[in-house]
Amino acid sequence: MRDGPFATDPLDRPAVAAVGLITLFVAALATAQLTAAKVIALPLPVALPVVGPEITLPGAALAYALTFLASDCYAELYGRRAAQVVVNVAFVANFLVLALVWSTLAAPGVNPEVAAAFETALAPATNVVAGSLLAYVVSQNWDVFVFHAIRERTGAGLLWLRNVASTASSQAIDTAIFVGIAFYVAPLLFGVGDPLDPSILLALALGQYILKLAIAVLDTPFVYLIVGAVRE
Repeated sequence: MRDGPFATDPLDRPAVAAVGLITLFVAALATAQLTAAKVIALPLPVALPVVGPEITLPGAALAYALTFLASDCYAELYGRRAAQVVVNVAFVANFLVLALVWSTLAAPGVNPEVAAAFETALAPATNVVAGSLLAYVVSQNWDVFVFHAIRERTGAGLLWLRNVASTASSQAIDTAIFVGIAFYVAPLLFGVGDPLDPSILLALALGQYILKLAIAVLDTPFVYLIVGAVRE
């Protein structure tokens, strides 16, 4: 008898898929937490209004986008409650990642140059941590909620619609919260740098969302592939 998504048979495909999707979710989330401090710029073929000739976004954008792919597949296969458990347990795991990183940085290093390089690369800024944590817990729970709200109204069909709609809306929430907290509210509250001008904030948020929306559309075939493979 199956207990949740897992079965007594270790070769059972749904059980293997559940472990794989949770692993992908947690690995992508941990990677996003460690790479959020790096800001990258992607050139555009043409300059867009407000955004300009390039999209500026945190290095965690691609890794974080994979969490929505994993959570949507998991929600479709194992239900809303199971997906919410994964999302919220992973939120707690964020603090474990931060604690381990901070404790490693605080430990005395044998080579000062290496220790300084580690701190420069991995030390999470207060504004980035505050923005990413709040954005994560709100947007991921919203993603699961919208995904199943659409499923309840449309039935088992239209997987593409609930995947794109839930990810597009949750990524909009995620972008607004992260950019607003990390680059405006947190600098005002914690004094970490200067808050960005509203016009720069808008360009930053809009550029990030364009890329995230493109990823949400492009990952739809992979959602069908994963869900179909498990159900077969």
